[in-house]
Amino acid sequence: MNIHTLLETFRTFKILVVGDVMVDVYLWGSVNRISPEAPVPVVMQSHTENRLGGASNVALNIHSLGATPIICTVIGEDEAGILFKTMTIKQRMTSMGIIKAPIRKTTVKTRVIAGHQQLLRIDDEIDAYLNADLTDMIWTRINEIITNQGIQAIVFQDYDKGVLTRELIEKTIQLAAKKKIPTLVDPKSRNFKHYRGATLFKPNFKELTEGLNLHISKNDFKAIHNAAKQLIKDAGFSMVMTTLSEHGILITDGKTFHVVPTDVRDVADVSGAGDTVIAMASLCLAAGTDALTLARLSNLAAGLVCEKVGVVPVKREWLLNADISFKK
Repeated sequence: MNIHTLLETFRTFKILVVGDVMVDVYLWGSVNRISPEAPVPVVMQSHTENRLGGASNVALNIHSLGATPIICTVIGEDEAGILFKTMTIKQRMTSMGIIKAPIRKTTVKTRVIAGHQQLLRIDDEIDAYLNADLTDMIWTRINEIITNQGIQAIVFQDYDKGVLTRELIEKTIQLAAKKKIPTLVDPKSRNFKHYRGATLFKPNFKELTEGLNLHISKNDFKAIHNAAKQLIKDAGFSMVMTTLSEHGILITDGKTFHVVPTDVRDVADVSGAGDTVIAMASLCLAAGTDALTLARLSNLAAGLVCEKVGVVPVKREWLLNADISFKK
């Protein structure tokens, strides 16, 4: 099968993305002098840009690859929440899974960029877990979507902002297993050990070593494989895929492992690369590709978005221009 055939297959898929969403705000400008008030650069702002971030960037990547994402999350009843829903509609993505709550705040990450250099980031957020009532509301919505929408895969996109409670994670994985729907996890620290039974677990190297309290080198692939094997044994995952930044991606089923090296690229910004990896992995898993192909395509997609400034989704045409073939 070639990449064109696989991308066409993606058009038939619906992927549920559960997790923490945010608005990414970019303040673009130029620096020509240092402030007389403090030793900091003065940014002459030229324009502002708003983008979908967090779990919504995973959904945007899935949408850009031709599939249908359904975001399930909780946002605030605030200006940022209105902006988030407006951008979702503008991207022609459904809002059926989005719940608004007056006690929550919509996460906003504001980045100040001059040229190709990020100078500052300001985060405005609440990271407390959802209360019992909101957990019940989002679980009901997830249950309805899984039951009625013909979902091919479920992504847990965890940014430690509180949407993914332990109860919500466990109920969703149990229902997915019952329905034979594969589940993928992009974890963070608080819930690292709460995803028992997921199909594919995708920590980055920092998350893997901190989650397991390990002290190993990023290029010690055997040690990383052994850590992943232990995760598979302890948590019942089918696969663990670890992103290793400049060293690429390691994927294992607990028996054998593959390392997909990173291509030499002109890296402009690594922001959002992990979102692209999990988005591509979810579609490959739904399509039934082998583990090596899944890792190769996820690595390729992430490399392509790293050539762009800011958080951007991977484009189908970028992949079509890549010379890659694989087995199904």
